[in-house]
Amino acid sequence: MLTNKKIGVLMGGISSEREVSLRSGSAVFNALKKLGYTAVAIDAASNICEMLKKEKIDIAFLVLHGGWGEDGSIQGLLEVMGIPYTGSDVISSAIAMNKAASKKIFLYHKIPVPPFIVLDKKAVSYQLSAISFEMPWVVKPAGEGSSVGVSIVRDKGQIESALKTGFSCGSEIIIEKYIEGREIHIGILNDRALGGVEVKTSLEFYSYEAKYTAGLTEYILPPQIDEAVYMKAKDIALSANRALGCLGATRVDLKIDNDGNPYVLEVNTIPGMTETSLLPKIAKEAGLDFPALVEEILKGAIEREQRRHYEE
Repeated sequence: MLTNKKIGVLMGGISSEREVSLRSGSAVFNALKKLGYTAVAIDAASNICEMLKKEKIDIAFLVLHGGWGEDGSIQGLLEVMGIPYTGSDVISSAIAMNKAASKKIFLYHKIPVPPFIVLDKKAVSYQLSAISFEMPWVVKPAGEGSSVGVSIVRDKGQIESALKTGFSCGSEIIIEKYIEGREIHIGILNDRALGGVEVKTSLEFYSYEAKYTAGLTEYILPPQIDEAVYMKAKDIALSANRALGCLGATRVDLKIDNDGNPYVLEVNTIPGMTETSLLPKIAKEAGLDFPALVEEILKGAIEREQRRHYEE
């Protein structure tokens, strides 16, 4: 029985998305308690190894956004400690978190992405001169989430500031062509496309502020787009998820241009899990309330662990 297992909800962490993670983790923890599970909330600080030993959890429910919570690091620690966990494994997490690596894999699998170039801090001038696509550009860190460090560049006078912002988050950034059109997010649960949501923000783009400030963004469920385009977007999102080998619950972010062509922006391996986050909104539209979504994520992790033991 799953209710006999002790579930550790790992939240918080040390990334720029700590506060969002704490909100997500609290929502998941409360849902598990409501469902009758034995759950403990664990703030994943630098002493996380000692905390895990102390709590003696049977499975980790990961709600760590960004940083080493989403880049494969915490997954590697849990593997070494022999603790099953929700979501994607070490390799898939690391690749999805690195936008440069994931985009290259998407290209290999012929999954459409906006034209892009990867910039290293040591060779910016040379690499900038190699950009062949026109402005506007999106400048973003290669390894951050929640639109942290992202800028839209519409003229040459904005480049220097955008680069400074991007490089403040790491030594590698992505410059990609800004796709004019609709922004669609597709929810994936245990290798199934649940559906999607269209986001419309009053700001320049769906930034960190737009994501977490009430009233700045409109959410349209399901997206008000042509049915054939919607189906194509879901198929492409699922293909992107599979190309990276992602598991559990993910959210695939896409832009759909004015001609109805979807482009994958990224795959989020641990999407927001507050009751008003995008994935829970999508799940609710698909018939899964928040506690049911949490339980399905947990069941997926248990089934994966059981398959692994069977194969061994």
